[in-house]
Amino acid sequence: MYKILKACNLASNIFLMDVEAKRVAASCEPGQFVIVKIDDAGERIPLTICDYDREKGTITIVVQTIGASTTKMQQLKAGDSFRDFVGPLGCPSEFVNEDIEELKKKSFLFVGGGLGTAPVYPQVKWLHEHGIDADVIVGAKTKDLVILEDEMKAVAGNLYITTDDGSYERKGMVTEVIKDLVENQGKKYDVCVAIGPMIMMKFVCLLTKDLGIPTIVSMNPIMVDGTGMCGACRLIVDGQVKFACVDGPEFDGHKVDFDQAMKRQSLYRTEEGRAILALTEGDTHHGGCGNCR
Repeated sequence: MYKILKACNLASNIFLMDVEAKRVAASCEPGQFVIVKIDDAGERIPLTICDYDREKGTITIVVQTIGASTTKMQQLKAGDSFRDFVGPLGCPSEFVNEDIEELKKKSFLFVGGGLGTAPVYPQVKWLHEHGIDADVIVGAKTKDLVILEDEMKAVAGNLYITTDDGSYERKGMVTEVIKDLVENQGKKYDVCVAIGPMIMMKFVCLLTKDLGIPTIVSMNPIMVDGTGMCGACRLIVDGQVKFACVDGPEFDGHKVDFDQAMKRQSLYRTEEGRAILALTEGDTHHGGCGNCR
């Protein structure tokens, strides 16, 4: 059992938990995720790691209530436990394995949309701890849905917040902030990391491609099983079939076929849609684990 040490709401239908998981905390890196299961009959839920404390042996997760399982999870409180808490899974962010002195020569821009702010945070924090301050853009629909603002301010070089309705800081989409920083303020970036809703990542990548900024995206929004066996997170990257949970979750955003991924995500939600995908995709419908047929 994995004890919940802290549970609190961050915004409407978004909550944070600190979970005691010493083995996961000992080896996880930014970009990776865990699979959480409430009880023996519970659904397996893949969640990106928002933060970790190796000394305390804790993992921080941020969850949005969408279905029955996450609604049930939100009702848990400090002192309760998860039946399973498996990880770390997925590949760490690429920069974790790069030479620190070379990283210090690069200028980073991170873009977090909505819940995507949570997986952006550990990456920015990791860079900050290694002497690298990155610019961060956080976008949300309204002021009430802005999360982790104080935490991000503590680790970001510059933090820019924008809301769709203009209820806090700037008004507009994250893409408008990127254009302003580059075209009006003369900012130059070597790498952009964008995490958030699929449609947001698509348009960020279209813009950064025009601006000549290499961009990494996290495809965690399309994961279901988290092991490569269900086939839900199948996507096309540079013309090749990939599975977000075993090959990612991070990919070169300029090579991801977002239109195909979003269309497939919509089809996968129904039994009829899954049958169509199985028929049209053949042997690659499943296969993230290398053995499924």
